[in-house]
Amino acid sequence: MKFDNLKLHPFLLKAVKDEGYINPTKIQEKAIPHILNKKDILGSAQTGTGKTAAFALPILHHMIVDKNKPSFKRINVLVVTPTRELAIQIGENFTTYSKYTDINNTVIFGGVKQIKQTDKLKKGIDILIATPGRLLDLMSQGYISLKDISYFVLDEADRMLDMGFINDIKKIIDKLPRQRQSLFFSATMPNNILKLSNSILNYPEKVSVHQTSATAETIDQLIYYTNKSDKRALLTDILKNKVLSQVLIFSRTKHGADRLVKNLKKKKITAVAIHGDKSQPQRQRALKSFKNKEVRVLVATDIAARGIDIDKLNFVINFDMPNEPETYVHRIGRCGRAGEKGQSISICEPEENIYAKDIEKLIKASLTEIKNHKFPQTDLPMNPQQRKEFEKQKQKKKQDFFANRKKNKRTK
Repeated sequence: MKFDNLKLHPFLLKAVKDEGYINPTKIQEKAIPHILNKKDILGSAQTGTGKTAAFALPILHHMIVDKNKPSFKRINVLVVTPTRELAIQIGENFTTYSKYTDINNTVIFGGVKQIKQTDKLKKGIDILIATPGRLLDLMSQGYISLKDISYFVLDEADRMLDMGFINDIKKIIDKLPRQRQSLFFSATMPNNILKLSNSILNYPEKVSVHQTSATAETIDQLIYYTNKSDKRALLTDILKNKVLSQVLIFSRTKHGADRLVKNLKKKKITAVAIHGDKSQPQRQRALKSFKNKEVRVLVATDIAARGIDIDKLNFVINFDMPNEPETYVHRIGRCGRAGEKGQSISICEPEENIYAKDIEKLIKASLTEIKNHKFPQTDLPMNPQQRKEFEKQKQKKKQDFFANRKKNKRTK
């Protein structure tokens, strides 16, 4: 199938042709016809599969052909997404696809002064892409009304819940008109996500183009087993290979990301970090310098990495193994996109050996172990009792984090 077969408006077909799009991805091929038929969607697809175009193009089609569209700008479309980076990326895509129309959009998110965002809202917009916190804030100040929303998109719903946004999402939904088309996308579909979708969608069409465990066949998945004390030295040794010219590295924590960047710079390797403690201008500068290949390495936490979309990114390194195997699938999905070759490299310390086994169980494949390297694993992994205590402490830290976050929100 080609984009020409999807019955999209000629203005949109011209725009996607300019971008070199010829064949739609599976999620686009399956979702677009249903959205054009005004159906609600419950969509499941892994990162990098083209979800944004899957909802943006048919929504724009409806807006172009809608004879009842008001002559002045009102917010007709609301897209809610968990992170600033993803919101900006979605906004850029809407701008690209609508360039032959007079439809406009703006993006709002927290962490920056609101004046530029409110100025755009005052001028009138058709499409609003927002993170939940800033959206509710500007709604409470009277800058945003949702009474004219005809199309509502909730993107990356699983990450939204992971970040503690469930109550914010419920507040937003309560303000939406009942008569609307709703599109719900999530990489995973646990019970809490399905329960949330039932409160949003009306007899939805279910669109799934992958299993949760799916990893792209174009990605070579390597793993180095080493000791915790040798991780940084091993990473430096791996990066001696100049073929790895542009590398996205995942760190479990924000402080770990900063320490890793500092260490890499000492080794004369250009690197920047992107995480929740960075201001929005800092995050944007870091991402821009990485995309333009001004720096070789971008170190990111999982939450900040949502929305990072680098054309032809070939290398992802897991400096810290994710404790949730689904997170591994999302991480390595940043490379090897659109049929390109990719390579993921995982650096595993003894405490993380169990995570590697969980990943292999999920993806139903073995990671390719690199055995002949300078820093082999010699320390013993935890015994069952130590593992139990380790997991208990980790869960407590996670609960404390979200409890403090909720408390800080109430006091602001």
